[in-house]
Amino acid sequence: MQAVLEKQSYILLSRSDVESLMRLDPANASLQNSFGQLENKIPEAGVEVEIELSDLFLDMCPIKQENLIHDDQKLILLASLSDSLEYLADSVERLGESFISPSTTADNKSHIHQGRHTRSTSAIPKNLASLAIEYRRLAIDCVRVLRLEMQLETIYHMQEMTKREYVEDQDAEDPDDFIISLTTQIARRDEEMAPYIAESKRNYVFGGISSVAANASIKALAQMKSINLLGVQQICRNSIALEQALAAIPSIDSEAVQQRVDRVRTFYELLNLPFESLLGFVGEQEYLFSPKEYLSVLKVNVPGREIPIDAERRISQILGH
Repeated sequence: MQAVLEKQSYILLSRSDVESLMRLDPANASLQNSFGQLENKIPEAGVEVEIELSDLFLDMCPIKQENLIHDDQKLILLASLSDSLEYLADSVERLGESFISPSTTADNKSHIHQGRHTRSTSAIPKNLASLAIEYRRLAIDCVRVLRLEMQLETIYHMQEMTKREYVEDQDAEDPDDFIISLTTQIARRDEEMAPYIAESKRNYVFGGISSVAANASIKALAQMKSINLLGVQQICRNSIALEQALAAIPSIDSEAVQQRVDRVRTFYELLNLPFESLLGFVGEQEYLFSPKEYLSVLKVNVPGREIPIDAERRISQILGH
């Protein structure tokens, strides 16, 4: 409680809408496998859930540092606590199983075979079973807080995009400072948590970063006034640096990360297309981006780009609005 008290991640976890979306998130399947079959079966869900969650986080901007768990020791404590609680749950279940005698188990199997609906005495004693379930739920909550924390940290850094103009005078060699800060933090926290939680759980903790970062990058264009060719290259450079940082985490799904990074790159490269080519792309890839995102490509000023007066109407016609 000392680690998470009044922190945004813990407050969010207590919200029914956030908890519901986290259960629908495809990443929840890996969490379920890590902790056994405690969770209910996960319904099929895709990128829509990820975007809905990240939109919810983006609506909370600006994220303030004091609302985050910026003390790495407290994050390590949560990772360690999750591991210990899972160990306790396993131990309690083993203790419960020690009360089961072979003869009782055989009798119950006989009753079941005869088709009689009798209460199975071979089950773990109810009080121990409840205790094991509670320990496992708390272990899951610790890991979910860590995942939310990393997603909120990502937005905290990415919100810097909306505070600057990407009209560069020269081609920079390095990513933006806020990306360097974020990638450094990811590498450090992954290394510090590694002794305490399994790779599959680290994948869950850090696996939500790429979707949040990609969505934040795309949404940021709507708040920019101008961007030039070198600015587009800088944003692509930022995305690649984040991809490389996440790829260094052993269990991370690098293919999923790359897909999200490629989506950002594709979106910003639309700014370099002549208007007629942009129309053709929208016609072929109508659902790749939302109508609002496509229209933000038109509204930002790109030096040297010519946009006709009726551009918004023509794009809207293709999108069926």
